[in-house]
Amino acid sequence: MDVKESAARLEEYSRYLSLERGLSPRTVSAYRSDIGVFFVWAGERRLDARKAERSDLDDFLWAQRERGLKPASLFRKVESLKSYFAFETLEERLPASPAETLRTPRIPARLPKYLTKEEAVRLLAAPNTTDYADVRDRAMLELLYASGLRVSELVSLKPESANLQDGWVKILGKGNKERLVPVHARALAAVRGYLVERERRFKNPAAELFLGRTGKKLSRIQFWRRLRALGVRVGIKARLHPHLLRHTFATHLLQGGADLRSVQEMLGHADLATTQIYTHLDASALKAAHAKHHPRG
Repeated sequence: MDVKESAARLEEYSRYLSLERGLSPRTVSAYRSDIGVFFVWAGERRLDARKAERSDLDDFLWAQRERGLKPASLFRKVESLKSYFAFETLEERLPASPAETLRTPRIPARLPKYLTKEEAVRLLAAPNTTDYADVRDRAMLELLYASGLRVSELVSLKPESANLQDGWVKILGKGNKERLVPVHARALAAVRGYLVERERRFKNPAAELFLGRTGKKLSRIQFWRRLRALGVRVGIKARLHPHLLRHTFATHLLQGGADLRSVQEMLGHADLATTQIYTHLDASALKAAHAKHHPRG
């Protein structure tokens, strides 16, 4: 991969981190720098970074460790590689990520941000017109908040994936693993309303459930932009991005008393430890649960 293509890939990756992942400019810059270092390392060894294998990534990380990098810096390098190659698979330039099974040094995890219940209600009420885009966005937001889908899963849904009769959505998640996620009545009603509008508007629509104004599949970037605009419409100051609603879904379920394993299943996490981070978000809820259920409380 030459210098020009490396720069183009880094630019695409940076936009993905900023627009879709909602990362801060500082974090985007750090991740971009890490992947830039990897590209240079690969180029010095005449290795095509686009075709890197797990063993190449191990060699790169070992070289960084030999330079004296501390665990926190190595952790970020691993996270950068995982994020970058996940992006490449999302763009369908790779069949699978060679970084998926990389191990990271143990350091304290950062707690994910989430919307308050009041902010979530305001956001869901933002698409409040009968315009096609608002009808679609209302259905997408309700479904996202009801199910905790990843944005890639949301925009890839097919109409037949939603069982509106029984209240389930069938998801094809990471690693081509299927899962069923229950959906509440309000979200189902929003999707039904959207389907009526979709059928009325388009004669030969794309195969996906959620479509742009021309009847083509709605992209992740398009949805992110709509989400930001809706947040501005109702005065939400948080930095909105699709993953924030996934965090909000998980947090609000656990605050409401859902058990951790059920939330793990709905989110499609392979490891319970990934889900457990949400249990640290609300100390007041933990104290209340302790006082209510402990025999000496």
